[in-house]
This record gives sequence, C-alpha cells and structure tokens, in this order.
Amino acid sequence: MFQVLQGHIQPAGHRSRKARLVSKEGRCNIEFGNIEYSNHLAYMVDLWTTFVEIRWRFVLLLFVASFTGSWFIFSLLWYWIAKSNGDLTGQNRTDGHVQCVDNVNGLTTAFLYSLETQTTIGYGGRALTGHCVGTVALIIVQSLIGVFINCFMCGVILAKISLPKNRAKTVTFSDTAVICLKKGSLCLLIRVANLRKTLLIGSQIYGKLLRTTTTPDGDTIILDQVDIDFVVDAGKDNLFFVCPMTLYHVINRSSPFYEMSADSLPHQDFELVVFLDGTAESTSSSCQVRTSYVPQEIQWGYSFLPIISRTKTGKYRVDFSNFSKSVRVTTPHCVSCFETDADQRNHNSSRDGENHNQQQKSGIDNLGFQVIDIHDSVDITKM
Repeated sequence: MFQVLQGHIQPAGHRSRKARLVSKEGRCNIEFGNIEYSNHLAYMVDLWTTFVEIRWRFVLLLFVASFTGSWFIFSLLWYWIAKSNGDLTGQNRTDGHVQCVDNVNGLTTAFLYSLETQTTIGYGGRALTGHCVGTVALIIVQSLIGVFINCFMCGVILAKISLPKNRAKTVTFSDTAVICLKKGSLCLLIRVANLRKTLLIGSQIYGKLLRTTTTPDGDTIILDQVDIDFVVDAGKDNLFFVCPMTLYHVINRSSPFYEMSADSLPHQDFELVVFLDGTAESTSSSCQVRTSYVPQEIQWGYSFLPIISRTKTGKYRVDFSNFSKSVRVTTPHCVSCFETDADQRNHNSSRDGENHNQQQKSGIDNLGFQVIDIHDSVDITKM
C-alpha cells in the first residue's frame, strides 16, 4: 500500500555519531594491534612508501633534520681535519704552515663551510687549499650525499603534493541517500558530483554493505561484506562524469534491502560504503573516492531535488545548493507492499483484458436480425 506523503523539502540529514568503518570523507577507522616488533621493519624496507604516506608535519621535520643534521655532521669532520692539521685558532703554527681549508679556525666556521659546500653557495671566504688529500675525499662525499638528500626530499614532497587522494577531495557524495520509485522499481538513490571540469576517465561505481552476521554454524562474522550494484541511466562502467549523477540500486529479491521497510530501516545495524574509481584526466593517475551511509542517513520516501538547468545563453548550470536536499514523494511502505500492489494491478488489468476479449468474441445481439435459409440453386447466366 502506498503512503500518501506531503511534498516538502528535506534538508541534508544530520550525520550520525555512531562509529563507522569509513568516514564521510573516506578515511578508514581501523587500527592494528599486537603486531610483532619484527614486522615494523617491513616499513623501513619500503622507505619510499613510508615517507610518502606519513603526515606533512613529519615530512617537514624530516626535511629540516636531514639538511641540518648533515651540515652539522660534516662540520664536525671539517673541524677534526682542521684540528689535526693545526689550523684552529690558538694552535701553535710553525713557519711555513700550510692550511687544509682557508679560514676554518673553529667549530662555527667549520659549520659555515659545511653549509656553503653542500648548498653550493660559495661565498669565497673559505675554500680548500688542495694540500690535504683527506679534504678532497671529504668534499666529494659531502657533495654526493647532499645531492642524494636534495633528490629524495624533493621527490617526497612532489609525490605528496600529487597524491591521487588529493584529486578525490574534489569529488563529493550527497550527505544522505534516499529510497523512492524509479522507472517502476523501488530504488536506493545516491548523488555524486565532480567539482572539477576535468573528467575522471573510466569511472566505475560500486558499493559494499557491511554488517555483522551469524552463520548457520553459530559463528559471528563482523564486517561481513555484501556487494551492492549501482548503475546510472547511461550504464555502469565508463561513465561520462561531466556533471552530477544520480546512482541507483534496484531493491529486488537479491538485494539486502529487500526485507527492510520504512519503519524497520532506522533500526538496522549496517554501513553502506560506496566507491568510485577513476583516472584523472590531467595527471593520468588512478584515484578512489569513498564514503559511507548508516541507516539514519538513508531517507525512505524521499527524492532528490533537480539541480541541473539551462541558462538563456545555452550553458548548463548546476545548482549545488540543492545537491543534498530531498523532497517527500509517494513511495511504497516496503518492497513486498509494492510487489503485492503491482501483482494486484496486473491481475486486474489482465481480467479487464479477458472480459474485453470475450465481449469482442461474443458480439452484441441485434434484435432486427432474421435468420434465412439458403437453398442450393442453379446458376443461370443471361446472355
């Protein structure tokens, strides 16, 4: 039986504070415990991924520490060479003493020389004399290590800036999902929009329903995953994602929402995670956007407001103020109610069709019609 629902606009629903596996922004709420200490070495083996994935504050700290630390370590080596050669201030120098490095006569000047060497500043006040073999070897080693640190840190910063997940921040989902009739079927609808004009090539959309289930053997499965198929009017894969799209999942007998109703939905315990995979057109990097919905964020008997219009100049305009807003519509109370009503309507229409066919076959009695016997006669043709 259909509910008679008054039409009024429903704003975006409040976000539930219940702990969920995937946040609305796509971050996974999970932690690992009781990991053996030896397994932590695996993070050090894959240094590149570890440095790319750490937070920005640690990257900046590593950036400062790597350069400052290398300058200071090499300054100690330059100080040791100067001290061994007797170049420091206060040391007894003999006549004809040859310095290894000019104007390095203390720890401060040794640090400045180390900084100038690694950054290739070259003020000209301090320089090698070329009379010490150790200084030549040390300057080669410091220059090579400085180049390596420069390349590594610049690569880490560039990789973090161009991470595909940053592109995912310009793809947004509606705050709530709705359930209403679409093309003669009861469907779950979600809206998604690309905030950039550049496309996501080869976009694919799918979902996972996470819930706790109990097997016939009595085992409890936490976060049991059930596939949820989402489609749009243009298909399922390789979407033309140039404007906001409405995804819909048909609630049929194979859907996990089949046994739910408008009354029982808010009391369910599940989490619907929606994924969108695609390749950024400008960078050719693959990215994934995800969000989640809990039962309190799914509105039964609502439909999204239209947001796409056409201006007088011929351009298509998207009104994002109505992106997550919905309005009440006439919707079945449950899927079984909808199927029962549909079967009844089909049955009534089939009966009406049979009566109509019987009427056509039996005809209508004509009271002015008389039955005449026709006898065989000889056909006579006059010439």
